[in-house]
Amino acid sequence: MQADPREQTAIRTDRAAIFVSLELSRSTWLITSLAPGSEKLSKHVVRGGDTAGLRARFADLQAKAQARTGQPFPMVVIHEAGLDGFWLHRVLVGEGIESHVVDPASYPLSRPHIAGIS
Repeated sequence: MQADPREQTAIRTDRAAIFVSLELSRSTWLITSLAPGSEKLSKHVVRGGDTAGLRARFADLQAKAQARTGQPFPMVVIHEAGLDGFWLHRVLVGEGIESHVVDPASYPLSRPHIAGIS
């Protein structure tokens, strides 16, 4: 019997939610999202460390998804541990947002471009 592929993922994509990934740097935070009722990723940028700007973007994403579908959706956020990862995770969880922090070295990638690996 083959395992259900949803059981093998860290975040279930069959849930009705707004899925957000954050790329955090000192100067900017890149926000990509996929919301119910939309078939394409949206991209936005806020200044690095700007939690008020991040909250405003999240509120806008939720309002647009609700306008498209007629129902509210929770946010599910994923980002790397890195520079701002852990304190931002605590802020998001404190606001009731599901947050997942990942170590970039922990997920398998093909890395043939790294010297010495073929």
